Amino acid sequence: MLPIFLMLLAAVAEFGLYFYTYTTLSKATRVAARYITSKPYNPNNPDNANNTIAQAKKLAVCGRTDLCSAGSEIISGFTTSNVSITTTGGDEFFPETITVQISGYNYSPLFDLSGFVGGQSWQNVSVAPSTTMRYLLTN
Repeated sequence: MLPIFLMLLAAVAEFGLYFYTYTTLSKATRVAARYITSKPYNPNNPDNANNTIAQAKKLAVCGRTDLCSAGSEIISGFTTSNVSITTTGGDEFFPETITVQISGYNYSPLFDLSGFVGGQSWQNVSVAPSTTMRYLLTN
């Protein structure tokens, strides 16, 4: 009975950690999308557009727009290269929507529970939440 109980306990803990990782990254995409949709967007002025996008990426990764150094990430191993920001619709100054997506981030489980039941190994599971928001500033 004890081995079954321990395996169930490990499975619940593993699911909880994965769910925590997914929801934390999902919240990070929402915060970054909210930040970038409330700022002037001018793709013809690279300093403005790139600065806003860079700040939004830092906000997603570290929770701050100014400093984002190794060790200050909201989740270990999460970097600004995992965050992509795209615009759709509208014109060059006022896009209709902004999408912030996490890509290339993998969750590494603590336990390989599949080894206990003879299944495939469950390692490096992709976590890829995204948020699309309407651009708030209008023409």
